[in-house]
Amino acid sequence: MKLLKLLPLLGLVGLVLTSCDSTPPAAPKIIFKFKFDSTQVRLDGLGNPAIMPANHRGQSPQFNLMSCHYIELAPNMYTALGTGAKLYKADTAATGGIDFNASTKVGENETFFSMPIADIPEGTYQWLRVSLAYQNYDITYKVGPPVLPSDYYGVGTIASFIGYRTYITSYTINTQSVSVNADKLQGYWGFETAGTTYTGQAPPGATTVPNPIFATSPIPAGSCVVTAAFSTPLTISHSATSDITIEVSLSTNKSFEWIESGSNNLYEPLNGDTVIDMGIRGLIPTVIQ
Repeated sequence: MKLLKLLPLLGLVGLVLTSCDSTPPAAPKIIFKFKFDSTQVRLDGLGNPAIMPANHRGQSPQFNLMSCHYIELAPNMYTALGTGAKLYKADTAATGGIDFNASTKVGENETFFSMPIADIPEGTYQWLRVSLAYQNYDITYKVGPPVLPSDYYGVGTIASFIGYRTYITSYTINTQSVSVNADKLQGYWGFETAGTTYTGQAPPGATTVPNPIFATSPIPAGSCVVTAAFSTPLTISHSATSDITIEVSLSTNKSFEWIESGSNNLYEPLNGDTVIDMGIRGLIPTVIQ
């Protein structure tokens, strides 16, 4: 007997047949991804174009990884840090420092954070704040006489901790692991080349953190809350039906800076050149929908 003739007998008149395979659509999300741009404008701590000081030199590193520990959307330039829409705050260790082991470390165009749009307060946001914590990149250097009999040009990897304070058990620079088991202040770094590692600590205030609205919304000393405006304010609506991707473009334009002991514009770590800054040189947030 045909199904349609059986329906009245079964009391199933008006039954709507649906596929058992139907799945509700995923809730729209906001997604954050990094971009590393060596051609982006190089800024100082107040968000102004930065001129390289006399006797300083810099190079644009090849980035491998970056991590952040705080993300906030600010409605306007007068929004005090911490009073905007706080989207993310990384785990902290018992000591109060950023827990390096728990940090998400990603490369270019990889998602470093996402959340449902419905969980963000509706409104219009003009500014993005991203507090950076760790960066890993490659640089070139030169070692020559009198250290070596002839010039040697090499590539090394730097692990740079730029968060306000980070608790580190151990970390791998490239292939070599460094054991710490302690808190390290902003500016701690490790350098590896040819299987050899070196570590150091930049002085307080040596890490550039661009914040164009410092006069109206200052950030604490020692933090790495990089701030920038959206070219078009970001509107968050709970009626959104598709994801919003935010490209967080970071300026790596000569972000590795040193005091030049000679005049060849090459970083020579064993011949007197002294690293002075490893900060990110600006942020441009772009909405991609």
